[in-house]
Amino acid sequence: MHASRIVSLEAGPLDIPLSEPFGIAGGAQVLAKNVLVRVTLEDGSVGIGEAAPFPAVNGETQTLALDAAIRAAELVRGSDARRWRLLAKQLQEAIPESPSARAAIECAVLDAGCRQVGRSLWHFFGGHEPELVSDITIPTGTTTHAVESARRASAQGFTILKVKVGGVPLERDVERLRAIVHAAPDVRLLLDANASLTSTAAIELLRSLERDQGRVVLFEQPTAIADLSGLRKVRQATGVAVAADESARSARDVAELALAGACDVINLKIMKTGVAEALDMAAAARAHGLGLMIGGMVESRLAMSVSACLAAGLGGFQFVDLDTPLFMPDAPLIGGFEQTGARLRVDGIRAGHGVHAVQVR
Repeated sequence: MHASRIVSLEAGPLDIPLSEPFGIAGGAQVLAKNVLVRVTLEDGSVGIGEAAPFPAVNGETQTLALDAAIRAAELVRGSDARRWRLLAKQLQEAIPESPSARAAIECAVLDAGCRQVGRSLWHFFGGHEPELVSDITIPTGTTTHAVESARRASAQGFTILKVKVGGVPLERDVERLRAIVHAAPDVRLLLDANASLTSTAAIELLRSLERDQGRVVLFEQPTAIADLSGLRKVRQATGVAVAADESARSARDVAELALAGACDVINLKIMKTGVAEALDMAAAARAHGLGLMIGGMVESRLAMSVSACLAAGLGGFQFVDLDTPLFMPDAPLIGGFEQTGARLRVDGIRAGHGVHAVQVR
């Protein structure tokens, strides 16, 4: 018997209702239409992973991700879970159109392999620090909703609010941001335009905040994916740190962003790249003197526990954006990181990512 040989891969829909619409400049989700992947090893060890496609970000859908995972099953069967990096490369070649499906399979394989030997993913990734402090997102919407969300988040102990901007007239974004600052005067702001602004509009937005601009600790992806000069203009004209998200999908992208002087921080999301490439991107960012952020799509505690283990395992992430499980109170999953307010602890995870599915509709 070859205990680490993968004998099966199963995939099915994982539909999770959200407590409120999760809106960005390009659109909103009211239901997370994700995919659950289950991998079984020859000795009976089981691991699970989650794909969280977000059509408004890159056009990837649940149907596409589910189809990609099912097509990859033949490639995965018979592979050695211990050689997960080789499998990740093969998946990149076999289903390049669905990074979220690749991430789900990589996570399931890593989970199974770590559960087999009783090792947590936090230790697997290095075990650097036991706790992360996350921001919380205020999606697009009305000023009234933003104020209510800001007050609630501040009361819960969140000190950084990630505010989605773009897709509306500048005056509305400025009004929302000023209202948020008034409602929660002790918080700092992380703005995220999801590539929806021109550099001119992004600079004008920041300058329109006047003295409140000093509360902005990071501006995530203000300009279009290919507009590296626009990203550079925003950081140079305002002095506000800029993070690359949609522009950073590979280690090569990180190098190009660094050489272009386009950003200060790289936002890693396993749903954009898979786990192996995210690790390579982290190494590339550090080699080029760039800061690190860990984020995600609209993911449950399953995928986000993997990301939390990765960031806490490597250590040194300046920004943490692992909040979407808070929008999913009815997710059929238990375990993973332990959350108290903004604090996420991963040192209690005993094996794999620690998450179990209790009911999948």
